[in-house]
Amino acid sequence: MTSKLAVALLAAFLLSAAVCEAAVLSRISTELRCQCINTHSTPFHPKYIKELRVIESGPHCDHSEIIVKLVSGVEVCLDPKEKWVQKVVQIFLKR
Repeated sequence: MTSKLAVALLAAFLLSAAVCEAAVLSRISTELRCQCINTHSTPFHPKYIKELRVIESGPHCDHSEIIVKLVSGVEVCLDPKEKWVQKVVQIFLKR
């Protein structure tokens, strides 16, 4: 009876270790690439932006990215080279 319990515990441990490793690997693979494929180019008012994230360039992506979450819940990538985007970032830095 004790050996069956030991085998069951070992199997449960190995299964949980495999699941945790798979979760970590999937997270790493999504972070090691550019997040933005397309960028939104039409200017809009900053009051529609709920959250702003700036991801600097690095080994995962050769250019910096600006991702905003709108009040509606939609995430949009913005082109950091656009003048209106730079103004929006400055407004958020002052907040």
